[in-house]
Amino acid sequence: MIPEKGPLARLWGLDPNTVFLNHGSFGASPLAVREEQDRIRNEMEEDPVYFVERRMKNLWEESIFELSRFLNADPEGMVFVTNATMGVNTVLRSLKLSPGDEIIVPDHAYQACKNAIDFVTGRTGARTVIIQVPFRVDDDSEIIEPILSAVTSRTVLAMIDTVSSPTGIRMPFEKLVYQLQNRGVDVLVDAAHGPGIVPLDITKLNPAYITGNCHKWLCTPKGSAFLHIREDKRTEICPLNIGHGYSSDLPVAEKFRFEFDWSGTRDPSPWLCIPFSIGYLGSQIKGGWEGIMTKNKEMILQGRELLCEALGTTPPTPDSMISSMSSVEFPWEGEVPPSPPDGEPTHNLLYDEYRIQVPVISWPVHNTKYIRISAHIYNTKEEFEYLSESLKSILGS
Repeated sequence: MIPEKGPLARLWGLDPNTVFLNHGSFGASPLAVREEQDRIRNEMEEDPVYFVERRMKNLWEESIFELSRFLNADPEGMVFVTNATMGVNTVLRSLKLSPGDEIIVPDHAYQACKNAIDFVTGRTGARTVIIQVPFRVDDDSEIIEPILSAVTSRTVLAMIDTVSSPTGIRMPFEKLVYQLQNRGVDVLVDAAHGPGIVPLDITKLNPAYITGNCHKWLCTPKGSAFLHIREDKRTEICPLNIGHGYSSDLPVAEKFRFEFDWSGTRDPSPWLCIPFSIGYLGSQIKGGWEGIMTKNKEMILQGRELLCEALGTTPPTPDSMISSMSSVEFPWEGEVPPSPPDGEPTHNLLYDEYRIQVPVISWPVHNTKYIRISAHIYNTKEEFEYLSESLKSILGS
């Protein structure tokens, strides 16, 4: 019998007949956030010209400011992109690489972002340096040391995740940013899983570049993400979509804003919902966003324990390397193929037969399959117990 969702699930419109343990893939917007988006869209469509020419500038600046305050970032370097993959591409496509230059990326990176690195290195004669990082680790030194040892005089950039999408590991990104940049290597932080899942202080972290999604853990509408560019790098980075701002004769800071803020006609409502979503969700739990992250981590640690018990294995990382998401190896014999276009079979089975939405990720790079669980404030321990019992039934244990 499918367990009931938690009391806070009333804030979302999630299907009550589905056990939703996959917030990490695309997020899920609360009903109130969707209503706010509808309100903004309705206002825009009453007079699109007036909205774009008169209203949007102030609303856009408010969103930039509120997100910057939430992340302790410089608003002058904060721009909006559709998703973190677009943020990664924006930086990489702007770099002036030379033959022999090296870009470091751990093998836990999101494939789309690794593809973007391969694209730019492949057409410039530069080199992608993939660092093999173990999945099972006892402490973060087992991740830090292989990455630092790969730095050479030709290393110009390293891309580091906050939380690895396929493996769910909370990377020691703070230490890596500090140590890599002390060695003269710029860091691009892929914070696709960043805002709302781990504490982020961009001013203190001070990476050359950081990009992250708001539509995952901040639960804003789909297609709202950010890219923050450090002051010394802003003249080097251009938006992917070259528009009116490129030919503008403006001071450097104003030209930067114009180029990124107006790249053509688009629906601005996902980004304009950011202030509302931060405030609304932060008011639902005692302790605000710190309380949300603590609650979600506690839930995922309980879920991971149940998952390991069902699969006959042990936690692969210390608790300190877990946030609101975690992966465990899924039993598999032989070579691991890529997931077929119609979905990984066990993932499909869990959904079709048990109504559980949870990813089973085929990762040929590690020759491993992972089952990855996520927790947000609407989840309950009973849902993870249901997943555990369902897996035991599937595996005959």
